[in-house]
Amino acid sequence: MRFGVNYTPAVGWFHSWLDFSASDTARDLEAIASLGADHVRIFPLWPVVQPNRTLIRPQALRDVATVVDLAGSFGLDVNVDALQGHLSSFDFVPSWLDSWHRRNMFTDPEVVASTAAYVEALAAAVADRPNLLGISIGNEVNQFAHAPHPAPHDITAEQGHAWAAAMVAAARRGLSGGPGASGLEARRGSAPLVTVAQYDAAWYDDAQPFGPEHAADHGDATITHSWVFNGTAALHGPLGAGSVRHGEYLVQLAAAWNREPGRPNWLQEVGAPTNVVPPSDAASFTEQTIRHVAGAQDVLGVTWWCSHDVSRSLADFPELEYDLGLFTNDGALKPAGEAFAALARAGAPTPTAPPSTALVLDDVLPDGTPRHGTRADCAPGGRFAAAWLALAESAADGRGPQVVLRSRLADGALRGARGIARIVEVPGDLDGTSLTVAHPATMP
Repeated sequence: MRFGVNYTPAVGWFHSWLDFSASDTARDLEAIASLGADHVRIFPLWPVVQPNRTLIRPQALRDVATVVDLAGSFGLDVNVDALQGHLSSFDFVPSWLDSWHRRNMFTDPEVVASTAAYVEALAAAVADRPNLLGISIGNEVNQFAHAPHPAPHDITAEQGHAWAAAMVAAARRGLSGGPGASGLEARRGSAPLVTVAQYDAAWYDDAQPFGPEHAADHGDATITHSWVFNGTAALHGPLGAGSVRHGEYLVQLAAAWNREPGRPNWLQEVGAPTNVVPPSDAASFTEQTIRHVAGAQDVLGVTWWCSHDVSRSLADFPELEYDLGLFTNDGALKPAGEAFAALARAGAPTPTAPPSTALVLDDVLPDGTPRHGTRADCAPGGRFAAAWLALAESAADGRGPQVVLRSRLADGALRGARGIARIVEVPGDLDGTSLTVAHPATMP
């Protein structure tokens, strides 16, 4: 399992892309590497790179490539996020998509074509770097598609699929056609991953146009972002089982939609938010969260949010954003950083087999039609979430169950490939802690 960190520059936060400093960046990356991390996720600001719909700044692309090279000098692989998009409560949308020039970012043909051109150019700029882990289309871009965003760009699920497919295709064109792409045999690992990242409304909000299928059907891995300020910590407490297992739960929930067994599942963003996890509990929360995630199947890795605290000299951030780092803003290692480093240096044990039990999620009605309300059942406090946690806490091996969609229950080959030996139904009464096997999984 890979251990990584979402890189937040200590000097100037992400505004540092405006006056990029290689020396500041190198200092930060050296500190991250000292934790035992093997990769970072970086966030070039979209308006900085593409300030006009038909202008992609070469110098900005060179700065991104420089960060990838600097990371490589410290033994770090890099995942580059394209569309920022949204970071820590601030939107970074180019002026050609806002105010007088506002158009739908997901459906307007000119906007989609120009956005794809940016994604392709960014991917091409780093395609030949041997330490390139991959390209993510953006940071939780689905938050622009629906409330609670104050000015959403409305779309349908089908339009979301078309947009995601276009962006993934653009990234792959860039990776295959970059200046040194023909020399990819020098790469340290496998070919770069292209991924689509969403915040957890994709799994928990039936009204969100981007859903589980968008995560599982596009790109090369299924991405989850786990934050317990979504009601989880309020329900379970900062160190309650439902909180420290939330990342594991989301990985298992997301994996249910994977059409191919063995598709990687990546917890690409998770942190200890101090508005619901007191600083005194952050180290324990970090350790327990990562250990539980390591027990899920086909886990590519965990990428912690984030490297450095936001400087108090910067205004208007939500209070929790100033204290999410593994390091303080001036570079001191925090207890959560020590916990992360201990796990990263030791390496998480890889389970020899996936969890053999699977809990059935009702994604369809008895007649096979899609069921509305499935995602609400999965949200904190929902029936399915409660059933999964009860089953996880009673498991002899301490590992949470897999999730299997009712629409795929008859696919014996899929169940066999996923190593499912028994299937459990969500009980009508969740007051108890024991769940019974409803029927055995018939293996092929």
